[in-house]
This record gives sequence, structure tokens and C-alpha cells, in this order.
Amino acid sequence: MTPVAAAAGPDRDAARVPVRGLTVLYDAECSLCAFLRDWLVRQRQLVPLELVAAGSEEARRRYPGLDHGATLDEITVIGDAGQVYRGTAAWVVTLWALADHRPTAHRLSTPAGARLARGVVLAAAKWREGQRARREGYWGGGAYTAADGWSYVPALGWTWNPPACDGGTCPPR
Repeated sequence: MTPVAAAAGPDRDAARVPVRGLTVLYDAECSLCAFLRDWLVRQRQLVPLELVAAGSEEARRRYPGLDHGATLDEITVIGDAGQVYRGTAAWVVTLWALADHRPTAHRLSTPAGARLARGVVLAAAKWREGQRARREGYWGGGAYTAADGWSYVPALGWTWNPPACDGGTCPPR
């Protein structure tokens, strides 16, 4: 297994280059992200957190070299010295910034904890994907309507009876 310092590049000497602030980029259109944003601002912070909507003009102005499309796909946190954390690492560093959750962040940074943290990040991403699909009108997780031919019978469940064809022509299936 590759040590974290080697995977991240040369040692930055944390005593010489401390993290004094973090900017959390969050999806403002995601209800889970908005809930977590509100939760974060209520927490006692050892390292100040600034929350900025991912993909916003503000985020683009501050971080022009960042892939802003990717910041909408997974949580991204930027340290005051330019450090960029994504996905699991972003969740862990955000918890690390909180007084009451720093011990949890230390546990999640172990090999066993990292697997748990990755599972949480994947579950949140899957939930967000479903919410985004619902917002954008994609199939899945949305409401079925009678106009589409769907009906629910408690004894049978959902059934589909295609709408009658108007004028002798039917829409393609």
C-alpha cells in the first residue's frame, strides 16, 4: 500500500504550512447538500469553513483552474494554501475541521475507517444522483401518472395500459 504522503506528493511540512481555512464547494441544488451545509455552519469549527455553491460564479472566480463540472459530481474542499480534496478525503478533512468531529475524522483516516467513509460517500452520491434525475425529469424514482397509462392496484401493484391511439396512429414505444 502506498503511503498517503507519497500518493499526495512531497511532504508539505504541516507544521510549516498549516491549514487555516477550508472552502467547501457544495451542490446548492441538492437538498442533502443544503442540509449538510446548514449543519456545518452550526458546528463549532476548529478550522473556519466557508461554504460556496459549486459551479457558481463565485467558485469560478476564486478557483479558475478547477474542473467545476466535477465539483458538482462530488464534494470538493479547497484549503487556504491551495490543497484540493475530493470525495472521501473532502468529507474527512471537513470533519477534521469540526471540534466535535475531529476524533471521527482521525478514525476515518485509518484503512478500516477509509472503507466506511468511502461507503458513506458512495451512498450519498447515489442518493444525489436519484435526486438530480428526479429534478431533471429522467426516468426512475419519479411519479407515474394515469396519463402515461400507469395505474396502481393494491392487489397487483403497478400496471401499464398504454393510452388509446388517437386518429388510428399510436406513438412509438
